[in-house]
Amino acid sequence: MEDVALGLLTAGFGAGTILLAVNTKRDGAARAAQRSAYFNDCTQLLGTPQIGRGTAGFPRLGGTYAGVAADLQVMPDTLTIRKLPSLWVMATLLCPLPLRATLNIMIRPMGVEPFSKFNTLDHQLTPPSGFPLDCAFRTDAPEGLLSEADLRHFSPVFDDPAVKELVISPKGLRITFLAEEAHRGRYLIFRDAEMGKTPLEPARLAPILDQLAGFFNHIIAASSVTAERKSA
Repeated sequence: MEDVALGLLTAGFGAGTILLAVNTKRDGAARAAQRSAYFNDCTQLLGTPQIGRGTAGFPRLGGTYAGVAADLQVMPDTLTIRKLPSLWVMATLLCPLPLRATLNIMIRPMGVEPFSKFNTLDHQLTPPSGFPLDCAFRTDAPEGLLSEADLRHFSPVFDDPAVKELVISPKGLRITFLAEEAHRGRYLIFRDAEMGKTPLEPARLAPILDQLAGFFNHIIAASSVTAERKSA
């Protein structure tokens, strides 16, 4: 009798294990499908859009915007302490610019941002007036920066509370913004950090790309004025 009971218990355990494995595989496939579609609705914003493989199962979207090469990446952050897991979107215009320095402007840097090279830049500067009090400036070459008047042109980007970082470099421009945070209740109770189930809306991304294109035009115009003054 005991052998029969033990056999039934073993069979039940085996069936439960199989069911768990099937459900886990199914949930994993559903999660992968949801993440892979994250940029699907935003392809309409870019010229010649191309979706490739990004990080953590999310896609990477490339194309052109306002005639300039554009790149969109997603970076999940589940390691930062004292903070809900976050989903960051990095929107970049890959455009050679007439600059001699890289400048990272970040709101409330913690030193553990996985999407940024902020802490690798050697020089920390005092932000010009007009920027939020909790932002920080770092650069690799202070003597190569734009004038303070030109830098103030970029401060409105931080009117959007989701914007975390602006990068201005000879290779291009980037805005990193918070797209989503994990649900507080599910994370605190179940440690559920699932994000990216809903595709990014074009209406959320379009203003970011417009700002980048505007900054690109401003830098080109400012550099032209500077060159004219030097040649005069």
